[in-house]
Amino acid sequence: MNGPDSPSALPDWLLDVYVGILNLDRESLSLDFDLGPISVDVSGRSVFFFWVTMTLLALSGIAVAISRKRELVQKWTTWVLIVPVVGLPIWFGRGPTAVLAIVLALVAVREYTKLVGLRPWDSAILYALAVVYPLAAWQTPSLLALAPLVVLLCALPAILSGDTADGVSRSAFSGFGSVWICWSLAHLVILWEDAFVVVFAAAATDVAAWCGGKGFKRFGWARRPLSPLSPNKTVGGLVGAMIGAFLVLTLLGTISVGLLIAVAFGGVLGDLLESMIKRRAKVKDAGEWLPGFGGLLDRIDSLLLVLPLAAVLM
Repeated sequence: MNGPDSPSALPDWLLDVYVGILNLDRESLSLDFDLGPISVDVSGRSVFFFWVTMTLLALSGIAVAISRKRELVQKWTTWVLIVPVVGLPIWFGRGPTAVLAIVLALVAVREYTKLVGLRPWDSAILYALAVVYPLAAWQTPSLLALAPLVVLLCALPAILSGDTADGVSRSAFSGFGSVWICWSLAHLVILWEDAFVVVFAAAATDVAAWCGGKGFKRFGWARRPLSPLSPNKTVGGLVGAMIGAFLVLTLLGTISVGLLIAVAFGGVLGDLLESMIKRRAKVKDAGEWLPGFGGLLDRIDSLLLVLPLAAVLM
């Protein structure tokens, strides 16, 4: 098995700087072992990302342990579980990445349909698209261009039932969900070679946004909310997200204007978008099964805008 590599892979000179600081050589950046029927032989960028992730988890774990805050312990523990669940399928190839996208989409659709109160047939369409879109991205990516037509077809249950009272809202919520969740997550497969970079950067930028909101709050301009939907999402948080995205993407050797915009602005807007939906449903979280995070939508709301934006702007 070979890990994902692409033209935007870590530049040779930057890789030499990193391994030089650690007093290693290029051969040290490799993993080669057999695990039953699975043979792993990966080198270069993929292994670099692996060690960066493990290092950050270890350092953050020490900080969390020192803080002794139960909420932070929950969040860190959940992250430890999420990293292999997301990272390994991407590492293994496009097929496993498509399976990952399907699973994430199915769970996210389940939470979304409850939030907006969709009826069974409307929900059934979204569940079907949660499977179809990632498979299409894997086998025939050009089919994703049919997304606008699919949005219109989401009105079929309301049309066939002659629902004049709620038909428009049902169709709108179904169509929106088909793009926001199913179509967006299919871009994990489209971006496969760079998917881990995008996911990692988006997660780190979320933290940077939080730090920016707290760190810059002494300044009046930084305390201004970006939207009444979420008073905690401030201008300071946006600045923190931009700084964090720049640093993380530079560290990973994948910095570009397009990716910086996708990760920094897409992440903040994605969070606000989910806040709008939760405000309408009058709930704090989309679910309760992820300790310290709420539901899956609460964890991937940033990605739902970052992924398609990155696919267009990278």
